[in-house]
Amino acid sequence: MMDRKFYKKVAMIAIPVALQGLVSSSLTLLDNMMVSSLSETALSSVNLGVQLFNIQWMMVFGFCTGCSTFLTQLWGAREADNIKRVMSFAVVNTTALSLIFFCLGTFFPLKVMAIYTNDAAAAALGAEYLRTASVNFLLIGIINPLSTSLRATEQTRIPMYISLAAFVTDVFFNYCLIFGNFGFPRLEVRGAALATVIARVLEFCLMIVMVFVRKNPLRGISARMFRFDKEFAKRIYKNSIFTTLNETLWSGANSAMSAAYSRIGILEYASYSAAITVMNLFLMCMFSIGDASLILVGARIGEGRPEEAKETARRLLRLAAVFGAVAGALIAVFAGIIIRIFDLSPEGFELAKKIMYVNAAFCPVYLVNGVLISGTMRAGGDTRFAAITEILIMWLISVPLSFIGALVLKLPIHMVVLMVQAEGIIKFFFLFRRFRSGKWLNYMIEGM
Repeated sequence: MMDRKFYKKVAMIAIPVALQGLVSSSLTLLDNMMVSSLSETALSSVNLGVQLFNIQWMMVFGFCTGCSTFLTQLWGAREADNIKRVMSFAVVNTTALSLIFFCLGTFFPLKVMAIYTNDAAAAALGAEYLRTASVNFLLIGIINPLSTSLRATEQTRIPMYISLAAFVTDVFFNYCLIFGNFGFPRLEVRGAALATVIARVLEFCLMIVMVFVRKNPLRGISARMFRFDKEFAKRIYKNSIFTTLNETLWSGANSAMSAAYSRIGILEYASYSAAITVMNLFLMCMFSIGDASLILVGARIGEGRPEEAKETARRLLRLAAVFGAVAGALIAVFAGIIIRIFDLSPEGFELAKKIMYVNAAFCPVYLVNGVLISGTMRAGGDTRFAAITEILIMWLISVPLSFIGALVLKLPIHMVVLMVQAEGIIKFFFLFRRFRSGKWLNYMIEGM
């Protein structure tokens, strides 16, 4: 009965988070799928155009998950006023950060694209996409901390429904604006960017209504919400700086590897773009277990039950290993069918399928490492160790191997992707050793 109750609780949290992740990731998948029918250059350019969004999103996500350490523990302690203070602090900081990215995307899009490709056509189209969609930087800076706060307080269904509404909107306007249907102008790559902006605006409006207008534990604006004394700010920055650096440099490492892959060739990078877009779709669903770990383990710590927090973390790690193996097997079996949604050439299709096979084989490692870093260790405030481990291994192993494989050894792209997987195995060794030591568990909200 206890097992049944536990897994029911996990499902209630993880399933809406998984569906939200699936829908959110589908926005990028949808853009890439529709744009791929224009040309492989257009597909590569859109994927390059979203790289700066990926970096910003990971920085915002990193800061918000650093705040989640406090949000989940405060939720366990049922301290509603302090939850609102942490949420407000997150919104102020992520909005200020997003303003920098908005300026880069609006005023220097070609310079940004030059970092990722030396192909003039792909750079021009990518810059057009980036400039058109730049307002999304500001919207994401507000949407993300509000969504994080809802999930931390176990209101996971609200962000799911909002993301679903945004997805339907994006589907409709992509179809209209990319191809010029229903009397809309045919804008191709620019149309994909505009459709995403419209969807994000709707997502923003719905999030504001659900948090601040409707009855909600987070509702209620007061002067105290914006009183960030030095000790309060220092405590959150000390934890969040490591999660922000972690996600930023992780995203930067992936962008660096994208730069290496893109230099193999346009066809190869288009194949990689298709495969990694699909893979990210699955990973967003799988990492819902990490969100469940962050919420459940953090709440147990906040309630003052450390042993129960440890047992919850152990159960979720076992679940992650099994779930990762099953998901990897399914991806491998259906890789050929899934990749056909992209309009790739026969050679590009075969390359994309091989890349998916490589990624599928390492799904259990991806998921267990993700739950340890983004779930368990962040719930316990052990963000420093997690960040240092991931950053060093990514930049000392993954990035050099991608450039060596692509530019020195000149291997096929799927073999370069395989080389890079060494970092996941090494990372697991250090993370699991830390987990077993119990040093990751810290009570972070005393005296707030």
